[in-house]
Amino acid sequence: MIDYKLLEALATVTECGGFEKAGTALGLSQSAVSQRIRTLEIRLGQPVLVRSPTLKATPAGQRLLNHVQQVQLLERDLARSIPAISEPSARLRIALNADTLATWWAGAIGRFCSEESLLLDMVIEDQDIGLRRMREGDVAACLCSSPQPIAGARSVPLGSMTYLPLATPEYVRQHFGEGFNEQSLETAPAIVFGPNDQLQHRFLAQCGFHGSVPHHLCPSSEGFVKLALAGMGYGMIPEMQAREELNAGKLVSIAPGKSLQVQLYWHFWRHGGGIMDRLTQSLTSANTFTQ
Repeated sequence: MIDYKLLEALATVTECGGFEKAGTALGLSQSAVSQRIRTLEIRLGQPVLVRSPTLKATPAGQRLLNHVQQVQLLERDLARSIPAISEPSARLRIALNADTLATWWAGAIGRFCSEESLLLDMVIEDQDIGLRRMREGDVAACLCSSPQPIAGARSVPLGSMTYLPLATPEYVRQHFGEGFNEQSLETAPAIVFGPNDQLQHRFLAQCGFHGSVPHHLCPSSEGFVKLALAGMGYGMIPEMQAREELNAGKLVSIAPGKSLQVQLYWHFWRHGGGIMDRLTQSLTSANTFTQ
């Protein structure tokens, strides 16, 4: 049987970023918090925290944190039916892609989190591999492009995001003056979010091009658009994120009429309690993009 006082100490240390602040939050001394973490590690036979160079949970520690999140969600639902139980605060760790966070996410869940007093720990991860974080126990829910849920979880389709290959008109004239073809793609600099970003490759493969392209790496959704506006390259940008720039003619497609549709699925543990069902309902009813 897990001692939840030990898990509470682990969750508070990681949330506060240190033992001293965790002690203040728990009303304990720093040494008492450290002792609880040591006791937990002794019982498990492995460390739950990496102390240096920065404090963070080990893979085993992150699985325990994920378990704590699910227990907190279940306790909140129990408190709703048994008023004598004080309703605990809850923190939910979610993996989602940067484009979602930069566009529709806040509008879809902002009111819900306020009404439910739900705190989110958002992990930025590419939509093609977010499910791996959930499978490893690192997050309690995720947004990803795979429809297949893992064991013990549910998958709900939310809709599709439309991505366009955008650049400035000057850039298009300079690099695609002879047309959108293999020769121009081999030399025109692209902008890619990161090494796990497959949107560029998927779009080009959809267009019949399977070669490599020169590219910048930019791990920021907002920075991605700014690099494109600065004429540094073309990139796959959500249509909803670039609507203003498109209407103003500041960005145009390098391949007019072509786009990439990315279907997003919401994955969450089945035993996350009623709050997860309500969060899912909030997401599916947001009507943020075309279903």
